[in-house]
Amino acid sequence: MRLVHALGQQPYTYAPAGGAPQPSLSQETPSSRADRVLREAGATIARRHPGLRIITDRVPEEPVPALLGAAGEGDLLVLGSRGLGRAAGFLGGSVARAVVAVSRRPVVLVRSGLRPEDEHRPGASGSGATPFRDVVLGLNSGAPSDTVLEFAFSAASRRAAGLRVVHGRSPEPPYYDNGGDLNAELHDELTGETHRVVSDVLEPWRDKFAGVEVTEQAVIGRAGSHLVESSRDASLVVVGHRRRRTPVGAAIGPVADAVLRHATAPVAVVPHD
Repeated sequence: MRLVHALGQQPYTYAPAGGAPQPSLSQETPSSRADRVLREAGATIARRHPGLRIITDRVPEEPVPALLGAAGEGDLLVLGSRGLGRAAGFLGGSVARAVVAVSRRPVVLVRSGLRPEDEHRPGASGSGATPFRDVVLGLNSGAPSDTVLEFAFSAASRRAAGLRVVHGRSPEPPYYDNGGDLNAELHDELTGETHRVVSDVLEPWRDKFAGVEVTEQAVIGRAGSHLVESSRDASLVVVGHRRRRTPVGAAIGPVADAVLRHATAPVAVVPHD
């Protein structure tokens, strides 16, 4: 595990009301503070995970390029929410948005305040020794990605957890009756068709990860809201992110954006072509 602290350029740390930025009054320099944070974090992880090889690295770059550089040298990048809490979204900050939008490696975001035992099902003692909650996968049934599927199945397999696959479509106007309600018969037809497509997609992955119990949840409407609801009882939510650029730069799709803003479980955003 590599712990990275992006130091950046920080000549000033506060500004009096209506005044110019002033040097910090603290005797601790940004460099020494970064070293202390890394040292304390490394010691905490070493106590909890003896035998894990830990590398600490203070990088003299701004956060976004430093984190993207670190991600390019690893398999997985993990970011926290800097104390925003459960009520605030990850993407309120520009760092998380920029990193998720352009990273070529999976990025996992964990809200401040989450505890290791929150990933487990509640038990009599409330300890983390109980089984893991399900991994939830938001599957694009119209364009499924093997990269995203493999990440989700592997995550469930490592946890010995179930995999809940949430999939569906947003129906076009013909699927609604004159009163604006979804036609029940057409609803069943739509979900049945989607279920058949998804079952075919999942079949080889069920064979490859035979120990993972898979359940499917067919939904109609915006996938993001359903995934947010599913996150309340999940150890991890996995969503894909198709890498693409717009005239204003890299973009995050609406499903990933909604999940990152409102999901209560950790979220893995897996980039794919």
